Amino acid sequence: MKLYLLDSTPVAAYLHGRKSVTDLVTPWIIRREVATSILVYAEVTEYIKGLSDFSHRHKDLKHLLSEIYPYFLTYSILERYADVRRLLRSPYGAVLIGDIDTLIAATALERNLTVVTADKDFERVPGLQVKLISVK
Repeated sequence: MKLYLLDSTPVAAYLHGRKSVTDLVTPWIIRREVATSILVYAEVTEYIKGLSDFSHRHKDLKHLLSEIYPYFLTYSILERYADVRRLLRSPYGAVLIGDIDTLIAATALERNLTVVTADKDFERVPGLQVKLISVK
């Protein structure tokens, strides 16, 4: 049963072998409790394309996504995205967060998962369960 949805920063930190993240995430992988969004694949791919060892990192990312299920966008996630955007838009909310982060949040809400992230913006999404972590 999936419990957690990894954001881009923890996935990138995992690929870099950051101990705090690998110690946290590895047991979830073993118990099959963790997933991510296919959009995280896009964000992390953009990041690693700037690294000298892109081919190696890209291979590692694809392997990781064979262990961590990537949720694809569905109509219900996109409808949830629209609801979240409306809640965050003035005059109801303070300010919008990025579209990709909103889609990741909508995925977590739709699948009843806790977002694992280093990004405090997720805490502004009403009803979203967030686990803030340090990736150092």
